[in-house]
Amino acid sequence: MAETGDDRRPPGIVLEARDWQTICAAPLFAEVDQGVLARLCSHHRAIGYAPHQIIFSQGDLADGFFLVLEGWVKLYRSTPSGGEAIVGIFTTGESFAEAVFFLGGAFPASAEAASPLRLLKIDAARFNEAIERDPGLAATLLGSVVAHTERLFDEIASLKLLSTSRRLADFLLRYAAPGGAGASVVLPYEKALLAGRLGMTPESLSRALAALRKLGVAVLRDHVTIADRQVLSDFVRPSRRGAAR
Repeated sequence: MAETGDDRRPPGIVLEARDWQTICAAPLFAEVDQGVLARLCSHHRAIGYAPHQIIFSQGDLADGFFLVLEGWVKLYRSTPSGGEAIVGIFTTGESFAEAVFFLGGAFPASAEAASPLRLLKIDAARFNEAIERDPGLAATLLGSVVAHTERLFDEIASLKLLSTSRRLADFLLRYAAPGGAGASVVLPYEKALLAGRLGMTPESLSRALAALRKLGVAVLRDHVTIADRQVLSDFVRPSRRGAAR
């Protein structure tokens, strides 16, 4: 795929320019110097997965952690009855399995692609090599993990102040592709996953999507288009101030 636009990838980065931009902007790496980050990610390539393809299984050796470059990941545990308990879902710019990687041992849950997916995997050998070159990297990454966790708690707290339709609108704005006045978001195939993340039932998610149509939000299968970000932002903002529910 040919690169277009501003390409400021450091030497040794074989990822696409858009992927490098996603990595640099990711909360996990917010405190990491770009030179150190370039050494950590050098010669890595994006790994592609088809929907429902397994990334790792519960009990596998935790030999790396992951950053979502594009798409959705479902993290789940198998129940004694043979069912699934959803642990979480992750999308572009979000990381997962880093805590397990730092602690060592086996993955306590399984990960599966919930849409067409592209991942960056930081494996143990590459990470340990980077640590040897820069001993401060582990502490820096740990600080980023803590800050990332705090941001997630803030997001959860703010969601409790929003009605279902505003909660969904806030989510769409957070994860909309950057650009002009309009925007788009690709949702996971299983809408129940998104409903779970937003603290809704699938039925309330469907009603919230229907309520946003009058604000220029259109849904076609797993693609959501936003006619005007500002209109949606104005709809969310009063609830953020606690003026409306």
